[in-house]
Amino acid sequence: MAHPVDIHVGKRVRHRRWLIGMTQQQLAEKVGIKFQQIQKYETGANRVSASRLWDISDALDVNVSFFFEGLQEDEKGTADKARVPADLMGDKEALDLVRSYYAIPENQRRRLFELARVLSDVA
Repeated sequence: MAHPVDIHVGKRVRHRRWLIGMTQQQLAEKVGIKFQQIQKYETGANRVSASRLWDISDALDVNVSFFFEGLQEDEKGTADKARVPADLMGDKEALDLVRSYYAIPENQRRRLFELARVLSDVA
Protein backbone atom coordinates (compact mmCIF):
# COMPACT_ATOMS: atom_id res chain seq x y z
CA MET A 1 0.00 0.00 0.00
CA ALA A 2 1.29 3.45 -0.92
CA HIS A 3 2.44 5.80 1.81
CA PRO A 4 0.32 9.00 2.15
CA VAL A 5 3.41 11.18 1.58
CA ASP A 6 4.20 9.36 -1.69
CA ILE A 7 0.60 9.87 -2.83
CA HIS A 8 0.74 13.57 -1.94
CA VAL A 9 4.05 14.11 -3.74
CA GLY A 10 2.70 12.27 -6.80
CA LYS A 11 -0.41 14.45 -6.85
CA ARG A 12 1.74 17.56 -6.67
CA VAL A 13 3.87 16.31 -9.59
CA ARG A 14 0.71 15.73 -11.63
CA HIS A 15 -0.76 19.08 -10.54
CA ARG A 16 2.29 21.06 -11.64
CA ARG A 17 2.64 19.10 -14.88
CA TRP A 18 -1.00 19.84 -15.78
CA LEU A 19 -0.66 23.49 -14.82
CA ILE A 20 2.15 24.04 -17.28
CA GLY A 21 0.53 21.86 -19.95
CA MET A 22 3.23 19.20 -20.01
CA THR A 23 2.53 15.55 -20.87
CA GLN A 24 3.90 12.61 -18.93
CA GLN A 25 6.02 11.76 -21.97
CA GLN A 26 7.55 15.25 -22.08
CA LEU A 27 8.35 15.19 -18.37
CA ALA A 28 9.83 11.71 -18.66
CA GLU A 29 12.08 12.83 -21.52
CA LYS A 30 13.31 15.85 -19.54
CA VAL A 31 14.08 13.67 -16.54
CA GLY A 32 15.54 10.79 -18.57
CA ILE A 33 13.07 8.04 -17.66
CA LYS A 34 10.09 6.28 -19.25
CA PHE A 35 6.62 7.85 -19.02
CA GLN A 36 5.33 4.74 -17.22
CA GLN A 37 7.60 5.66 -14.31
CA ILE A 38 6.03 9.13 -14.19
CA GLN A 39 2.61 7.42 -14.05
CA LYS A 40 3.77 5.34 -11.09
CA TYR A 41 5.13 8.41 -9.30
CA GLU A 42 1.91 10.36 -9.87
CA THR A 43 -0.26 7.61 -8.40
CA GLY A 44 2.08 7.04 -5.47
CA ALA A 45 2.67 3.44 -6.58
CA ASN A 46 6.42 4.14 -6.67
CA ARG A 47 8.34 6.33 -4.26
CA VAL A 48 10.34 9.20 -5.79
CA SER A 49 13.99 9.26 -4.70
CA ALA A 50 15.50 12.54 -3.54
CA SER A 51 17.71 12.87 -6.63
CA ARG A 52 14.82 12.08 -8.97
CA LEU A 53 12.59 14.59 -7.16
CA TRP A 54 15.36 17.16 -7.67
CA ASP A 55 15.37 16.42 -11.42
CA ILE A 56 11.57 16.59 -11.60
CA SER A 57 11.52 19.91 -9.74
CA ASP A 58 14.04 21.29 -12.24
CA ALA A 59 12.00 20.01 -15.22
CA LEU A 60 8.78 21.50 -13.78
CA ASP A 61 10.52 24.74 -12.74
CA VAL A 62 9.58 24.63 -9.06
CA ASN A 63 11.46 24.26 -5.78
CA VAL A 64 11.58 20.77 -4.27
CA SER A 65 9.51 22.10 -1.36
CA PHE A 66 6.58 22.60 -3.78
CA PHE A 67 5.90 18.85 -3.70
CA PHE A 68 5.39 18.90 0.07
CA GLU A 69 3.17 21.99 0.28
CA GLY A 70 -0.22 21.22 1.79
CA LEU A 71 0.95 17.93 3.26
CA GLN A 72 -0.03 18.90 6.82
CA GLU A 73 -3.49 20.01 5.68
CA ASP A 74 -4.01 16.72 3.82
CA GLU A 75 -3.26 14.77 6.98
CA LYS A 76 -5.46 16.90 9.24
CA GLY A 77 -8.38 17.40 6.83
CA THR A 78 -10.35 20.61 6.54
CA ALA A 79 -13.74 21.89 7.69
CA ASP A 80 -14.77 22.32 4.06
CA LYS A 81 -13.84 18.75 3.15
CA ALA A 82 -17.45 17.73 2.56
CA ARG A 83 -17.98 20.56 0.07
CA VAL A 84 -14.63 20.85 -1.73
CA PRO A 85 -12.35 17.94 -2.67
CA ALA A 86 -9.00 18.00 -0.87
CA ASP A 87 -7.04 18.00 -4.12
CA LEU A 88 -9.20 20.36 -6.14
CA MET A 89 -6.38 21.58 -8.38
CA GLY A 90 -5.20 18.02 -8.84
CA ASP A 91 -8.44 17.30 -10.68
CA LYS A 92 -8.04 17.59 -14.47
CA GLU A 93 -11.62 18.81 -14.91
CA ALA A 94 -11.06 21.60 -12.38
CA LEU A 95 -7.85 22.67 -14.10
CA ASP A 96 -9.58 22.67 -17.50
CA LEU A 97 -12.34 24.79 -15.98
CA VAL A 98 -9.82 27.29 -14.59
CA ARG A 99 -8.01 27.50 -17.94
CA SER A 100 -11.32 28.05 -19.75
CA TYR A 101 -12.39 30.65 -17.20
CA TYR A 102 -9.26 32.74 -17.75
CA ALA A 103 -9.69 32.48 -21.53
CA ILE A 104 -12.96 34.46 -21.22
CA PRO A 105 -12.66 38.26 -21.64
CA GLU A 106 -12.37 39.99 -18.26
CA ASN A 107 -15.74 41.80 -18.26
CA GLN A 108 -17.60 38.58 -19.16
CA ARG A 109 -15.49 36.59 -16.71
CA ARG A 110 -16.53 38.90 -13.86
CA ARG A 111 -20.21 38.43 -14.75
CA LEU A 112 -19.75 34.65 -14.89
CA PHE A 113 -18.06 34.76 -11.48
CA GLU A 114 -20.99 36.68 -9.97
CA LEU A 115 -23.46 34.22 -11.52
CA ALA A 116 -21.54 31.28 -10.06
CA ARG A 117 -21.54 32.95 -6.65
CA VAL A 118 -25.31 33.47 -6.75
CA LEU A 119 -25.93 29.90 -7.88
CA SER A 120 -23.68 28.44 -5.18
CA ASP A 121 -25.50 30.48 -2.50
CA VAL A 122 -28.84 29.07 -3.67
CA ALA A 123 -27.66 25.45 -3.69
